[in-house]
Amino acid sequence: MLDPRSVPFAATVHPQARPALRLTWDSREANAETAFVALPGERMHGNTFVQQALDAGAPFVLTDLDVPRALRVPDAHAALFAWARAERAHSPLVVGITGSAGKTTAKAYVAAALDAHSMPVYNTMPAIACFLVQFGRSNRPLVVEMGIDRIGEMAELVDLVQPDVGVVTTVAPAHLEQLGSVETIAREKGVILQGRRGLVGSQAAAFYPGVASYGFGEAQTYRGENLTITPEAARFSFRGIRVLLPLASRVQAEAAVLGLRLAQEHGLALADAAARLTTVRVPGGRYRVLPGRYTVIDDAYNASPVAVEAALDALQGFAGRRISVLGRMLELGDTERELHAQVGALARARADVTYGVGAFAAELGDRAYPTVPELLDALLTDVQDGDVVLVKASRGISWTPEKRAQEGVGLDVVVEALRRARDGAAPVAVPPSP
Repeated sequence: MLDPRSVPFAATVHPQARPALRLTWDSREANAETAFVALPGERMHGNTFVQQALDAGAPFVLTDLDVPRALRVPDAHAALFAWARAERAHSPLVVGITGSAGKTTAKAYVAAALDAHSMPVYNTMPAIACFLVQFGRSNRPLVVEMGIDRIGEMAELVDLVQPDVGVVTTVAPAHLEQLGSVETIAREKGVILQGRRGLVGSQAAAFYPGVASYGFGEAQTYRGENLTITPEAARFSFRGIRVLLPLASRVQAEAAVLGLRLAQEHGLALADAAARLTTVRVPGGRYRVLPGRYTVIDDAYNASPVAVEAALDALQGFAGRRISVLGRMLELGDTERELHAQVGALARARADVTYGVGAFAAELGDRAYPTVPELLDALLTDVQDGDVVLVKASRGISWTPEKRAQEGVGLDVVVEALRRARDGAAPVAVPPSP
């Protein structure tokens, strides 16, 4: 329980404030068990939504306002982060994971292997702070995804999370508009390795000589053996334990090796950890294989060149006609056209049919469409039983639905349309072209 009368900072506690099970910075998540912290935002202050949280039954609100059920402080942001640091100190093990691609997948498999609590999808600093407050005293390991898109951000995250183990999954072009170069990306992400136990994925190993690596192949410090991948599963062994990962690719298998190694270091039984790995279900949009009369690979949550390459490599392992549906990759700076062309060339080598949509449609596929509705009209007519369709693009999460449709980002709508058409459900509503 999160008791407003037992916090590591000075505060005035309203007599009606009561303990909560959870803490959120998003007033839409406030309820009778979830307290709300009112933080300053880019456009609006969380104080604007305090009454909404109270009306939803929030046990208390962390704010500088004099309102019912207030845990009143001069600075809610400073109080939240002080609370997070204090609670994190009670955790037996904290694993921080970063990388240009594969962070969420690695987080899911490490959390399963360690039987740990893990961060939800939304991994902003306030979200991480709320997570640490909620789970710091749980006596179970914590796994935190630590993504960055600007210089200095990793240092801020490390200061908050204080990971016992730092992991870098990959280093590749991503967020180049702010980070500038791959060398800067490697340096900034490498902050997570400094002064602590560090592990890096096989792709990232060249950037961090001397740091222990995980994956497959003789070059890796901790490696899985006898990897075989079929459309049904990835199979390998680790320290004599056989591992089976349903509907998984090499990316998931490498994440499983990482999880098993950390479980071994933490003194957990490898056989039990391997059994937990078989149950991992990654969130939507992170390489989810959706079988049926034709197979849809939902990898539409986000995209960078290295992530698209991994997805195309996985697509190549499937039987049947292989179709790639690729949209724009964001935040690639001045090199974006060149990088889209490189990805498109790889798609043409790996897939039998290539579709592109949005600003770089022609670079990404032979069948190029300016908007998502136009793409869907062609794709739904073309797809046949036995096909395998990979869908991948960046999200453009802050864009309007109309702009997303025009730019070819946020291709989750394509995944849903394919599923509905395959399964005989009503068509999905697609935003019109601007």
